[in-house]
Amino acid sequence: MAGKKVYHVSKRAEDGKWVIKFAGGEKVIKTFATKVEALEYADKLAENQDGAVAFHASKGAKAGKIQKR
Repeated sequence: MAGKKVYHVSKRAEDGKWVIKFAGGEKVIKTFATKVEALEYADKLAENQDGAVAFHASKGAKAGKIQKR
């Protein structure tokens, strides 16, 4: 993924919303009520920008781990 924009999808602890940010970025690009909506939007961004999507698991054995799409 070197040189590609990487969009991270994660669940915000304070309000439970799903957010999209650039890797290493602080600013939220967009927020969503569901993980599915956030991932669909991030996939479109990545496709249009020749990038990649990574998401942070929010529960289960993989909670907090980064998953690549």
